Amino acid sequence: MNRVVGAALGSAVFFVAAPLVMGAGVPFLITQWHGSPSGVDVLDVAGAVVAALGAALVVACFVLFVLDGRGTPAPIAPTEELVVRGPYRVVRNPMYVGVAAAVAGQALAFRSVGLVVWLVVFLLAVVSFVKGYEEPTLSEQFGAPYDRYRRRVPGWLPRVRRRPAR
Repeated sequence: MNRVVGAALGSAVFFVAAPLVMGAGVPFLITQWHGSPSGVDVLDVAGAVVAALGAALVVACFVLFVLDGRGTPAPIAPTEELVVRGPYRVVRNPMYVGVAAAVAGQALAFRSVGLVVWLVVFLLAVVSFVKGYEEPTLSEQFGAPYDRYRRRVPGWLPRVRRRPAR
């Protein structure tokens, strides 16, 4: 089996085990996907859009890990190459941002305080994981290129750049 196929299969398994559980499974357990008043209103639509954009971001990141990184997001089968294209040009942790957006969108759509609490717990866990494991491991694995990338690209929130005056 070639490396890309193996990475795709490993990523698919990890996708179900991690972001799908965190971004959809736990929210379902908390809300049973109920909580919105009858009918569809602007909060339902806004929540659905935010959740869908978050999910799409996660899928895009997984594809880049397979194609550019030739590996998976799973720590047990990491990428061979540093992934810095696509959403990774804007923030270093777009996969976590995508899962957080999916949870936030559901919290909005279902008016769920429980999901807001879950979102805070999720963010505390992933920031701790990134700072305590991912960043040191990537620095060791990729060295100077990763250190330059860290200096150039923010971790969580995109930089807002002002357009130069004309």
